[in-house]
Amino acid sequence: MEVASLLRGRVHAVNVTDGSRAVMRMSSLALCRLLLEAGIEPVLQMTCRDRNRIALQADLLGAHALGIRNLLCLTGDPVRAGDQPAARPVNELEAVRLLQLVGRCNAGLDPVEGTLPDGPTLLFPGAAADPQSPSWSGLASRVRRKQAAGARFLQTQMVMDEAALRRFVEEITAPLGLPVLAGVFLLKSARNARFINRVVPGACIPEVVITRLEAAKDPAAEGVAIAAEQVQAYRTIAQGVHLMAVKAEERIPCILDLAGI
Repeated sequence: MEVASLLRGRVHAVNVTDGSRAVMRMSSLALCRLLLEAGIEPVLQMTCRDRNRIALQADLLGAHALGIRNLLCLTGDPVRAGDQPAARPVNELEAVRLLQLVGRCNAGLDPVEGTLPDGPTLLFPGAAADPQSPSWSGLASRVRRKQAAGARFLQTQMVMDEAALRRFVEEITAPLGLPVLAGVFLLKSARNARFINRVVPGACIPEVVITRLEAAKDPAAEGVAIAAEQVQAYRTIAQGVHLMAVKAEERIPCILDLAGI
């Protein structure tokens, strides 16, 4: 909450992850409510890894009742990626079917029969995408499926290739009228970049960036500069940026200042 307070007035909303990397964290639903009470608009991330459809339905109704509106629908990182690999995943649904479930709630439909007794929910659902996916046809197909299932916006994974982002927007999302928030990840050092490449699913930080961090007198400041450059570039391509500064959120205002925002 202390870190989030630094972002008030500097960003439109704050993402709250849901057990990212399959590591225990405080309930995203609870933290989103605390953020709302503090005057900070949250984006509730919800994954299918740990809940069956009944639990997901309950959390969707709960989010609406608590005044939470922005929702990012995710399948979730695999349990084996986390620090409790013996835990049992659920994965009854995945991102597309979760989006469909949100759509039914927003239409006021009970998941079994009839209608919801208190009327429709007012959730604003989005989805994730990776513009640097090795399968372009698979990426295009999945984005179309998510849009058809009700996604109203996309947040991307970290993007290190500006050309890949431009192609993604021009060829896939723009024809669908789907807004994109391009992922910018704050790198802290060359070692940090290599660690992310090793443990974060889908991460692909190029060697030229790692070399730049390695050669810098102040790697942390260089990471801020790289992020600011990406913010400036990506805002001319996508509809916004999604800044990720894990355990260094206090540097986000510096990134925004350097980017001229």
